Amino acid sequence: MSGHSKWATIKRKKAVTDQKRGNLFTKLVKEITIAAKMGGGDPTGNPRLRLAIDTARANSMPVDNIQRAIKKGTGELDGVSYEEITYEGYGPGGIALIIETATDNRNRTVADVRHLMSRNGGSLGENGSVAWMFNRKGSIDVPKSAMSEDDLLELLLDAGLEELESEDEQFFMVLTDVKDMELAKKALENAGIPFENARMDVLPDNYVELDVEDARKALKLIDALENSDDVQAVYSNMDISESVMNSLEE
Repeated sequence: MSGHSKWATIKRKKAVTDQKRGNLFTKLVKEITIAAKMGGGDPTGNPRLRLAIDTARANSMPVDNIQRAIKKGTGELDGVSYEEITYEGYGPGGIALIIETATDNRNRTVADVRHLMSRNGGSLGENGSVAWMFNRKGSIDVPKSAMSEDDLLELLLDAGLEELESEDEQFFMVLTDVKDMELAKKALENAGIPFENARMDVLPDNYVELDVEDARKALKLIDALENSDDVQAVYSNMDISESVMNSLEE
């Protein structure tokens, strides 16, 4: 599974820009609303809602916004009904892409995604065309300054840990089965260990390393997709080496 931490590092760098986007709160509200609709408005019994609330709080979303989104999901307040649709396709350099959307208009969303893909060197594929290359995991970033790798392994060994990656300079990347992520979070919280970016992630079995030109095109495509109001998340199997990343930043 080599490469996870490299892509995680790229995503953290991108997050600085992502957080400035005007549609960030829109995406968070959609996720909270959908989570509440599917599993109820009590986060203690709804792991997806609890994670969505934690993410919203980490991004400084006001409490009132969070509560309104929950109530819209549970039907206590009138609101838009969102449908979750996942698209699959290919991008520059032959990378595979999974695009998760939440929409109140299926026709608008598929037209928008298709347009963004074709305009930026990508193409939509059939359902199942690339999904087999990916696995859904729980993912948590733990600062390396918080504890040693051996101590972290010992702490999480009985708390759902499947893999611990250490390629990133600043963070360990904790990978768990989706159902075990809350168990790992709880173990970290009980031990007083800080962590960031606890999330449901979609990770590939293998990565495609891109040259500078394809990496630039691929990042442009992903940025365009993520800027769409209907797109909630984009996952890829691209890998960008440190030398290529440095060239992009010059």
